[in-house]
Amino acid sequence: MSTGTNQFTITKTSKPLPKPAPNTALGFGKYFTDHLATSDFADGKWQNHRIIPYSNLSMDPAACVFHYGQALFEGLKAFRQKNGKIVIFRPEFNAARMAFGTQRLCMQAVPKDLFVQTMLELVNVERDWVPSERGSSLYIRPTLVGTEGFLGVRPSERYLFFTLLSPVGSYYSGNSKAVRIWVETEQIRAAPGGLGAVKAAANYASSLAAAAEQKKRGYDQVLWLDAVTKDQIEEVGTMNVFFVFKNEIVTPSLNGSILAGGVRECALTILREWNLPITERKITMSELKDRYARGEFLEMFGTGTAAVITPVGELQYKDHTFKLNTGTETLSNKLYEEICQIQYGEIPDRHQWLMAIDR
Repeated sequence: MSTGTNQFTITKTSKPLPKPAPNTALGFGKYFTDHLATSDFADGKWQNHRIIPYSNLSMDPAACVFHYGQALFEGLKAFRQKNGKIVIFRPEFNAARMAFGTQRLCMQAVPKDLFVQTMLELVNVERDWVPSERGSSLYIRPTLVGTEGFLGVRPSERYLFFTLLSPVGSYYSGNSKAVRIWVETEQIRAAPGGLGAVKAAANYASSLAAAAEQKKRGYDQVLWLDAVTKDQIEEVGTMNVFFVFKNEIVTPSLNGSILAGGVRECALTILREWNLPITERKITMSELKDRYARGEFLEMFGTGTAAVITPVGELQYKDHTFKLNTGTETLSNKLYEEICQIQYGEIPDRHQWLMAIDR
């Protein structure tokens, strides 16, 4: 298969792994496919495009990524539709978001045509790994790291762009299981002018301690507040968030420290298409408390590539517990079904969000 102008060298594995049996509980990121895609940036150009057997990467111990954190990644999915066709969901969005991130981290951007072609080439090689059960997919993890070995503080002049694949089920147990969220009031995820708006590895490192602590208490994730007032709502570490009030649906406006999510964008498009009162604006915990007390705060859900649309059943903020609506009649479930139906080819792709893998 040739999907673009970049020439890929393909080396197939001699020891293919057994694929998970149908109806296996795939979880998230537990299984990996037989091959990786890699490209190198050196001497001022992208080169050496390869698909190789899944294996360890070799890098200089002084590589920039280890010492100065030049690392970005993306997440997107491929789906096997009901007619057997394999499609990738919005790869151009992820290409653009990674390119935006490279500006902030002073890294070499991956050209859009190379990014998209890499996804198409690799998924085509691994097409037999794309699960067919509804609610499952092939997760795609493109990653960009600085590989030049040095110890002076400056941007790397060499980069590795690599992509791995993982057949996955729901990020949380159950396709639309309601989750419990803890509102973090001490630690922060991102600050104004920082890295919050880009998918940098460092963003996730800074979130791990609070998330681990709250998992011990039985919560699934942490909701982060702004770094200045500790009142303005930003995002959950794995999801953008939406709030359903009696007469308004609100999601925090992108303020420079919130990651612009692809599924967030899809949800906004669909909600506007349905002529629902969706607003992007600042929203605070103070407002949530007030609206909940008045009976106006009905529902909360998260959006993300891994999580898709995930309802929040409980939100814990200091000594306040918000119990929220979940179930099949909620807006979150309606959105989940709409997006899944597009992804699995059950309804038309009216927004051209899908890119097909040709046989």
